Amino acid sequence: MNEPPRIAVCIATYRRAERLDALLGDLAGQTLAPVQVVVVDNDPAGSARAVVEARRATFSAPLVYDIQPEKNISLTRNRCVAHARADWLAFVDDDERVGAAWLRTLHTAARDHAADGVLAPVVPVVPADAPAWIRRGGFYDGPRMATGSLVPLNVMRIGNALIAARWLAGQEAAGPFDPSFGLTGGEDGDLLMRLVGQGARIVWSDEAVATEDVVPSRLRLKWILARALRGGQDYARHFLEGKLGGLGPARRLLFFVRALAQALAALLLALVTLPAGLHRSAHWLARACANAGKLSVLAGWHYREYA
Repeated sequence: MNEPPRIAVCIATYRRAERLDALLGDLAGQTLAPVQVVVVDNDPAGSARAVVEARRATFSAPLVYDIQPEKNISLTRNRCVAHARADWLAFVDDDERVGAAWLRTLHTAARDHAADGVLAPVVPVVPADAPAWIRRGGFYDGPRMATGSLVPLNVMRIGNALIAARWLAGQEAAGPFDPSFGLTGGEDGDLLMRLVGQGARIVWSDEAVATEDVVPSRLRLKWILARALRGGQDYARHFLEGKLGGLGPARRLLFFVRALAQALAALLLALVTLPAGLHRSAHWLARACANAGKLSVLAGWHYREYA
């Protein structure tokens, strides 16, 4: 009889005690139980401790809690990995919810497709009372693709993921996530691209869905544009570090010339489409900001979303 897979769930958290509590409830009810759940709190005050302690009795497996006091998402994720004792590490964000078959579905995809990692969708839940242009715009939608597909480099995120522990152990001694991305974000894409570059096979599971409530602070054009700007910066940083292919002078020049042209075209389209609805205009404004983000790395500036 085959032994069940040994999976540890890793959660980096920061001042989201109520949402973390709901997620821990989901994890306690998994049909494939984790052998360990690790929660690392990036709040020096330990605001998540009470939630974890209250949930401890609901888990048959160890529930580990630790504090990583320096404000840095990479260091916090690295502390999670350092505590994990399993063959597979599942990552889920502290503001997400998962179904009872979540872990089983992730592992099934890894097994069936001989994968070293599996990524899965995070489906946004937009409140019914959100502005109409927000509900029509699809601004929070992530990628969807057929289960078993190799995940393209430009959509690699770790908010809903399963990674073989042996691949994480083979990274830097201080931990697999690069601390230089710790205040800007993009540490997950950086890691996953490096793993693929080293030969890891990372596939998609379209059934292992996590959901995420879109909170009021994100129901604003300012947030949408700032997130697009940061996404463009992340992409350009990965490009300049050679994670997206060869980096000759001609390709580098073409990358930034194209970003400038696309930014200007998107600004024009934002104006032209405004009469058709704010949701259409905002889409093009976000595209303009994403390309502006690519250009901004030439000046060495990085939007620090987690500062």
